[in-house]
Amino acid sequence: MLLGVNIDHIATIRQARGTAYPRPLDAALLAEQSGADSITIHLREDRRHIQDDDVNNIKANISIPLNLEMALTNEMLSIAISIAPAYCCIVPESREELTTEGGLNIKNNLDFISAGVARLAEANIKVSLFIDPDKEQIDAAIAAGAPCIEIHTGRFAEATTDAEAKQERQKIINAVNYSLKKGLTVNAGHGLNYDNTMDIANIKGINELNIGHSIVARALFVGLPEAVIEMKQLIQGAAE
Repeated sequence: MLLGVNIDHIATIRQARGTAYPRPLDAALLAEQSGADSITIHLREDRRHIQDDDVNNIKANISIPLNLEMALTNEMLSIAISIAPAYCCIVPESREELTTEGGLNIKNNLDFISAGVARLAEANIKVSLFIDPDKEQIDAAIAAGAPCIEIHTGRFAEATTDAEAKQERQKIINAVNYSLKKGLTVNAGHGLNYDNTMDIANIKGINELNIGHSIVARALFVGLPEAVIEMKQLIQGAAE
């Protein structure tokens, strides 16, 4: 199982003071050197953390794949096509939210999302759709032409009881198994940390976990290389 490291909140720290540092590029390079299999960044419409220059600089300087998270807008499609990251993960986006809340409703926006997926595919960009672990949304992702989905693990991560966490984890297992039978590549992420990641990492068939906030938070105390190494070890240990 692969580890994608989301470095958005390195940029959040920079933007808090409007300085030139810390540079997301430096974080991307450190994460790569420490075993990250890909780098994820979310270029938001309001540019609250990652900036356009960050996307360009990271794409030009890392050797591992870049996964660009983005809302499905004409502006973001144009940026993605011009930069040509290895992957684009299409996510829902609201300016009021602190972080991405829930998965796409592909079923109710099928034509619109299908058109965006097709434009990115024409540019040889592999598209992932960020969805809840729901069979109808998986079927809609297939209908939209996406080769990959990323399962939203937020409800599992935010569960307040063991029974609720177990129920949400089983939904993820069911979604992974169904998606694999349909020929999709399955990634997962959102809200995963050093306490709960193993419960998701030991689900067979997940290709990659995308984790950001908890790694950056851990890095405040142990440094980014060690934080990435620790998370990578957790994932590898769970998979054994």
